[in-house]
Amino acid sequence: MSGILLVALERARLLMPILHRFTKTYVTVMKLHGDVSNEKIREVINEFTGEITQVPPVRSSVKRRPRKRKIYSIEILDQNGQFILLKVKCEAGTYIRKLIHDIGVALGVGAHMADLRRIAFGGLSENESHVTLQELHHAYMSWKKERGEKEIRKAILPVEVTLEGTPKIIVKSSSVGSICNGAKLASTGVLRLSKNIKKGEKIVLMTNKGEIVAIAQALKDSEEIMKMEKGFIAQPIRVIMEKGTYPPVWRKKR
Repeated sequence: MSGILLVALERARLLMPILHRFTKTYVTVMKLHGDVSNEKIREVINEFTGEITQVPPVRSSVKRRPRKRKIYSIEILDQNGQFILLKVKCEAGTYIRKLIHDIGVALGVGAHMADLRRIAFGGLSENESHVTLQELHHAYMSWKKERGEKEIRKAILPVEVTLEGTPKIIVKSSSVGSICNGAKLASTGVLRLSKNIKKGEKIVLMTNKGEIVAIAQALKDSEEIMKMEKGFIAQPIRVIMEKGTYPPVWRKKR
């Protein structure tokens, strides 16, 4: 396998549980074990678009039991005999090797994965947002020799760029300090929020400046939150922002 790999540094590592949920896009080579008409290939591939059931392969890090995964699209890019080049956009946790095996079974001739390349991870693509290990090393050496931060800032992106499309709640500055100390977010601390928040899912709490405060679990749906005048709406799971960045605003007892 080759292609884009997401690497988090320092406190950005705390975001990996939510970043790993992002959709993945792959280019893969499927090698058929027999001859099949183009019409049948397209027909069967279309059947694997949408929600599918997969049993992880023997060599995997998870239990081998059926689980649902969503295939957003499968596109045939090229074909040379029994070799077919596919572009697959799928839900995190999808096994492409197993997907190709299952397509081969459905075709009646069998198939295996001959090559695999990840070309996108969420909103990050290898054409726009990646750097090679050589470029990263050059940027690091340039920074280490005190020739400025220009190169390394190109190589190491702010973690906020990875969160495009992730459900978010923008919180008031007066609430940030309390959240960093583990407090729940109340409806009175909300500036604005995504429309697609669902109760129980992981969301991101951010400042009005676009800074990540914490990963949290939504306690209410978006519609409920917008109607609330008081009450808690999100429980921090992992605080990303350093304590003290925004001082807590505590109410004094009278």
